[in-house]
Amino acid sequence: MKKIYTLLTMMAATTTVWAGGLLHNTNQSIAWQRMMARGATNDIDAIYSNPAGTAFLDHEGWSLSLNIQSASQHRDVLATFPLFPTEDHTKLYEGKASAPVIPSLYAAYKRGKLTYSAFFGFTGGGGKCSFTSGLPIFDASIMAGIYNTTGQLAQNPALQPLIAADPRVAAMLPLMPDKYDISSSMKGRQYIYGFQLGAAYQFNKHWSAFLGLRLNYFDGNYNGFVKVQPKPELAQAVQQLTLAYPALAPTLSGLVNENGEMANIALDCNQTGWGVTPIVSVNYKTGPLTLAAKYEFKTNLSIENDTKTLTAEPAAFETALNDYKDGVNTPSDLPSVLYVAAGYEIIPDKLRAAVEYHFYDDKHAEMAKDKQKALRHGTHEVLAGLEWDINRMFTVSGGFQNTDYGLTDTYQTHTSFSCDSYSLGFGGAVNLTEKLRVNVGYFWTTYKDYTKNMPAETGGYQGISPQLPGKDVYSRTNKVFGIGVDYKF
Repeated sequence: MKKIYTLLTMMAATTTVWAGGLLHNTNQSIAWQRMMARGATNDIDAIYSNPAGTAFLDHEGWSLSLNIQSASQHRDVLATFPLFPTEDHTKLYEGKASAPVIPSLYAAYKRGKLTYSAFFGFTGGGGKCSFTSGLPIFDASIMAGIYNTTGQLAQNPALQPLIAADPRVAAMLPLMPDKYDISSSMKGRQYIYGFQLGAAYQFNKHWSAFLGLRLNYFDGNYNGFVKVQPKPELAQAVQQLTLAYPALAPTLSGLVNENGEMANIALDCNQTGWGVTPIVSVNYKTGPLTLAAKYEFKTNLSIENDTKTLTAEPAAFETALNDYKDGVNTPSDLPSVLYVAAGYEIIPDKLRAAVEYHFYDDKHAEMAKDKQKALRHGTHEVLAGLEWDINRMFTVSGGFQNTDYGLTDTYQTHTSFSCDSYSLGFGGAVNLTEKLRVNVGYFWTTYKDYTKNMPAETGGYQGISPQLPGKDVYSRTNKVFGIGVDYKF
């Protein structure tokens, strides 16, 4: 059962519900939703995607943009384990993640060659996710632990006469999952708030550069429980056997305590932390061509526990929850990021295309339990987009993004798993006046299921003892809708 707690500590690395690397969200505007490849833009959303490009904003004075997105996602695990009392020993565990309101706000002030800019948004985190029926690691660990412990008792020479004489004892050794009930639930909340300030300078008609900082504030909560209770017939048998065989009392009390429970585990832990990200960016513009690059340095981020509830019964399991004790700090760095992009006006002031590449150096960003070392490589993303101004009033656009995380079986856990994917987005904009624009966008992500086979000879299902074979199939869905307003004054 200790494996339960090892997996709980991975909650700090829960992956994002939006788009981007393992720990970053790149969909920070509705313009991104409807085109995706925004790394070479010179519009207001360049404050995040191409900060140096703000030096080429087409408006002197203030520009503002408010964006609201709504995201929903499923994170499901189809688990197969020999002790699951279901058909084919397979059970579906459904996780629902949601972020009903994701705001982002941009502000820029341009005066001549200098442009100051500010940004606020949810730059990382997984939103809220709940597994109302728990996770397979909970059930499998408990079932295997009870099966293993009671199976060993069956081999105890001192119990052999009782096993032969009393069928109630024989029925308990080993104890199978149909003799008890497991109820569990896990909920998590994780947000990283980003506050960015910086300035861009236009050196000449071709070149501009940007320097800035982003303050990242982490806010999370992990709330869950696991309870194991004997079914009435087992509880009655334990009571009768305790009275009939007093010598068995220590063994039986270790199986079912005085409260009639076999296990009671509860956790309610808040986590907070902060870190600063330096950002540099350059932009080159010549005729219809724009080339741009942005680099975000690694952010050292440590999150601290504020634990309200930590219950572990039997008490022997409390040590395994040390990582969630009040005041404990856990590393959760944000990796360095490189964006490079090219944009081209196929038809001047009419039709634009862009391509883009992102690299997230996840392998050199410290995670809980050094989980980053299990990745094959950092995250690679390729994006492309097209935008067409139908006329002065209406604009339509579409985009594509492909994400490769470098995943391995060791990296994938029930509380923190990712799937390689591609995303498609589309939408449009309406220029209501020369100063007011409304953006609408929608994108969805198609994930590639990840299958993790765990044969007995290589450690078995999730490393649980005894080493029984098993398999997990991780799957995800993601849909995001948004609307935004850009205003110049």
